[in-house]
Amino acid sequence: MPRKIARRRVTRLFLDDPGRRREETLAAEEPLEIRLGHKAFSVTMRTPGDDFDLVAGFLTGEGVLCAEEDLVSMRFCAGEDEDGRQTFNVVEAQLSATAVPPDAGLERHVYTTSSCGICGTASIDAVAKAARLPGSPMPGARIDIATLLALPDSLREQQELFSRTGGVHAAGLFTMDGELLCIREDVGRHNAVDKVIGWALREGRLPLHDVVLQVSGRASFELVQKARMAGIAVLSAVSAPSSLAVELADREGVTLAAFSRGSSVNLYTHPDRVIPVSS
Repeated sequence: MPRKIARRRVTRLFLDDPGRRREETLAAEEPLEIRLGHKAFSVTMRTPGDDFDLVAGFLTGEGVLCAEEDLVSMRFCAGEDEDGRQTFNVVEAQLSATAVPPDAGLERHVYTTSSCGICGTASIDAVAKAARLPGSPMPGARIDIATLLALPDSLREQQELFSRTGGVHAAGLFTMDGELLCIREDVGRHNAVDKVIGWALREGRLPLHDVVLQVSGRASFELVQKARMAGIAVLSAVSAPSSLAVELADREGVTLAAFSRGSSVNLYTHPDRVIPVSS
């Protein structure tokens, strides 16, 4: 199976001694090639593990999938490293007739790094995709402020890979009552989001109208886009949003919360989904 971690001997330096040698646990980072049928579509750098979720979520964000029935099957293609071990670094997806095959101009012919998802898109115009799923209706999706503020700690408590390596992002799907539905970790924050959305698609849960997406880092334009493509009502981030992320969330009806830390949170768009403290 794919290896999520690697080990390496390192020298740790201190001000008061010449250094110590010890073994460190690192988050693995390897390329994953995504094929549609027998045709290469994209290569992304990711932490191995939950790769089928990653592919399903990535294709949802690209507008190819919007329901479980759009995806017929996925499989790892044969591949070995220099030691003859299975690499698990190529996934082939078979689409059904209900899927929307990507236009040739949207194919990604360059690597997508673990820190940036949309920078590999062939055309900047492809960023403004039309969502196939409806946005969440305002009355049906509300979360109490105390519950919202508790989500970052709830997410952190489940970050097993981060606890071992200190080098991965996390994304979690929560109900409006704060129940954790799914958590995924990855060296790329966009990959972590793809993995939880892919899990939801494979479980037949899209659109995620009554779900909060909590992320461990900042809120970029791309994460808002992925949330909207999955029909997510609320996106909450520990760190700052970008200006373009706020603009997109405002336009597309996504509640964007950021700087969610301790006893306060900034609500940048559609604040009516968050129930304030009763006066």
